[in-house]
Amino acid sequence: MPGSQHHDPFEERLAAALRDAGDGFDADPAALTAGGRVRGRRAQLLRRTAVLGGAAGIALVGVGGALLVPGGDSLGPDRSSAAAKPAASASATAAASFSGDDLLRTLKGLLPDGEFSQEAANGTRGDTPPFAHVVYDDGEGAAAIGVGFGRLEAGSREVREVTTCPDRALVEYDDCTSGRLPDGSLLMLYRGYEYPDRREDTKRWSAELVTADGQHVSLSEWNAAAEKGAPVSRAEPPLSLEELKRIVTAGAWRRVVDAMPEDRRPPATGAPDAPPPGAAGESIGAPLAGLLPKGLTVVDRGGQETEYAYLVIDDGKGRSLVQVNVQPDMSDVADQLYGEAETLPDGTLVATREGPGEKGGEGVLMWTADTMRPDGFRVVISAFNTGAQHQDATRATPALTVDRLKEIALSGKWEGLR
Repeated sequence: MPGSQHHDPFEERLAAALRDAGDGFDADPAALTAGGRVRGRRAQLLRRTAVLGGAAGIALVGVGGALLVPGGDSLGPDRSSAAAKPAASASATAAASFSGDDLLRTLKGLLPDGEFSQEAANGTRGDTPPFAHVVYDDGEGAAAIGVGFGRLEAGSREVREVTTCPDRALVEYDDCTSGRLPDGSLLMLYRGYEYPDRREDTKRWSAELVTADGQHVSLSEWNAAAEKGAPVSRAEPPLSLEELKRIVTAGAWRRVVDAMPEDRRPPATGAPDAPPPGAAGESIGAPLAGLLPKGLTVVDRGGQETEYAYLVIDDGKGRSLVQVNVQPDMSDVADQLYGEAETLPDGTLVATREGPGEKGGEGVLMWTADTMRPDGFRVVISAFNTGAQHQDATRATPALTVDRLKEIALSGKWEGLR
């Protein structure tokens, strides 16, 4: 398959929701979107993003719809009526809406003393989800900081994706913790890099909070004045993990989510653009292991909750990552994925590719067999000459040839995962 048509289906499974948050704080702040907004599988497929590519402390108390910031200043939000309606609980429908200025003043009030510039924000009444973004300088160098908001269905797969640390075999980062807070919220604190291939030294640290009611608050910071396109201005982002936790869990942010219009909230049955159910990652890894040729040792394994699994194998010549993605009902994008693919007698499309890795590891090769049955059932397998894409090559070629990958992808054993 030509390089221009190649798609890596594995990247879309790696913390896609995390990346939704990070994508918001780009050079064009007006394009920010809430970190928790669920995007459909089709959009993920066609928008390929690198992983990272997107977290209980001082509570800002909402009184009568106003946000209170440290120092006692009250931010007066817009109201849908002249009479203020006191909020009975954090989950009650809010009578207030909050302006972009409200969000900016709250964010700046939560940050340590410093200077602010390049401020941008969107309130709860805008066409896009609310956010606030500033460039902050505590005297040690400028740093972009942004917070975004959204809603996820409580207990959903998207919640778990947002708050689960990436697999180290797939993503390079410094550290990550994830756990449940006393109030039932899930919090992930992450310290990693803007570019998975480390082509620049831009660091991205983030905090992802999803409450028991599905309120999603995403806070990110960089050691540069912009997420991309700006030189590194300090050794590390300014906020410690404890400060990220304090800010992302501030009670005021939950009121912001509650003030979002109803059409920004997923229905009780889940998000309307949610992908169809996919095979569990554990059930995908088993057929892959069973289809490997003799003489190979599986030294590591893992995957995502659905559609994706990987094995690290060794044939005595070094570790080799092998990963598989199984996706149902993909016929609607077949033309975009298989423009010059081989068509087998039964109508199955087959495309192969041999090329360099895409995560920055020195000398890494990526060999792929991408197949789609006539009904849209897709099985894609890639092998690498390293045990992790972002690490340098540890052997001359992947442990499996392209022909072997093609044979595995076309096996009838995948039929049980439909």
